[in-house]
Amino acid sequence: MPGTANSIITPQTIKSSNAVTVTANTTYTDAPTNTAVLWTAGVNGDRITKLTSLARATLTATELQLFRSSDGGTTKRFFGSLTYAAFTQVQNARNPTADWPYSESNPLTLGPNEILYVAQGVTLAAGIVHVAEGCAF
Repeated sequence: MPGTANSIITPQTIKSSNAVTVTANTTYTDAPTNTAVLWTAGVNGDRITKLTSLARATLTATELQLFRSSDGGTTKRFFGSLTYAAFTQVQNARNPTADWPYSESNPLTLGPNEILYVAQGVTLAAGIVHVAEGCAF
């Protein structure tokens, strides 16, 4: 339900979401290709406090990308980039996680009905799993 003007709106629902990207995105305009929806905010907006990415296979260094849309996905604005270092997947060591710099003290705030998209710069057939945690207002 929409909030009332001049009223404090506290988090109402804990949320989490995930998406998998496979194919490289090399377009940084307002119409990128090969993006995946990671999060759709509710009518009062949402706050993301944790965002991680984990490759499911040996990885060549790649750029992870964030886009946001406030018009239902017609326009996707590039606003975040993170380097995911190369590694070789083995069964006797953990895969490194790419951690975005969002936290309780530095959240990513999404406006009402805003959509968060993820993408990657290098194709990885096994894909990269992106996970977001936060709350809805």
